[in-house]
Amino acid sequence: MRKRKELRHTYGFDDVALVPGDVTINPEQTDVSLTIGEHKLELPILASAMDGVVDPKFAVALGKMGGLAVLNLDGVQTRYENPDEVLQAISEASPEKVTSIIQQAYEEPVKEKLVGQRIKAIKDGGVVCAASVTPANTKKMAPIAIEAGLDILVVASTVTTARHISKSYRGLIFSELCEQISVPVIVGNCVSYSAAMELMKTGIAGFLVGVGPGAACTTREVLGVGVPQVSATMDCAAARDDYLDETGKYVTLITDGGLRTGGDICKSFASGADGVMMGSPFARTAEGPGRGCHWGMATPDKNLPRGTRIRVGIGVDLDHLLFGPTSMTDGTENLVGALKTCMGVCGARNIKEMHNTEVVVAMSIKTEGKLWQLAGLH
Repeated sequence: MRKRKELRHTYGFDDVALVPGDVTINPEQTDVSLTIGEHKLELPILASAMDGVVDPKFAVALGKMGGLAVLNLDGVQTRYENPDEVLQAISEASPEKVTSIIQQAYEEPVKEKLVGQRIKAIKDGGVVCAASVTPANTKKMAPIAIEAGLDILVVASTVTTARHISKSYRGLIFSELCEQISVPVIVGNCVSYSAAMELMKTGIAGFLVGVGPGAACTTREVLGVGVPQVSATMDCAAARDDYLDETGKYVTLITDGGLRTGGDICKSFASGADGVMMGSPFARTAEGPGRGCHWGMATPDKNLPRGTRIRVGIGVDLDHLLFGPTSMTDGTENLVGALKTCMGVCGARNIKEMHNTEVVVAMSIKTEGKLWQLAGLH
């Protein structure tokens, strides 16, 4: 008899909780730094390569605070001399017309001179410069960006694998790319042990975990693919640890998408992440280029858009989002403070020790004893 396909349980941020440690640590004594290749960042937080999130000014601002913003080299910043006009039009468009407006905006070709200009603007700000390209454009764009001073290259698509089958062209070979260029390469996205293992064997410095969890992404609805972030991170972290045991090389794992609160960030690290990448929380900042709007990277696709514009509003500046102080009680501000406090409670002195924190299935973690909050009586 043929073996039947079986389902397994998978878990997202709202399905789990962290168990406090047997020893607690002063939050100010915790180390939340992140290393990517030769670059050490004070914060393990990256801003997504989305046009509503990152422009050169934002990249410099976040970089000076210790984080890392990834510029989208396939976006409006490299298609238009004055991208603000396009961003304004997208932010003002009606829900019925916005997708077609975005599609039209991205029909303008990428201009090589703008790639160099945008990279230089970030480097002139005195921070580490990271930028993202799609696999199809990597061979053309990567040399231009590196010549302009790029420090970290991110090659990203909805789903990325080490092996791609096509009759029409010879696809991007990550092992060749890593040998040919002089900067660390981060690749994404993936959600499984096997895909993560094969990607690491190509020589990459880091990889992104997450398919479809982003607030502005519709991949899960359109294609039906994706794995909740806690389970995806745990599976890929197991691959990273096994690869370390086999080769002695540690590859950085970055949980990408679906993070909204400090609690989500903490659960990512307890699940095995070394860093996190976020979009909508940064899109809410006064420094964000999207004017309080945010849209998925696959929204401009001409044939099958897999994203949408959402209005997140402008509710905070970057400094208060990361470091506080705040009067918000829902965990959406002072994200670094939340992480350090959680690490202290869990007895983790650094991010790698945070990986040892026990994670439990806790479906009632947000509702147990919260009757008055749920009823709005507070």
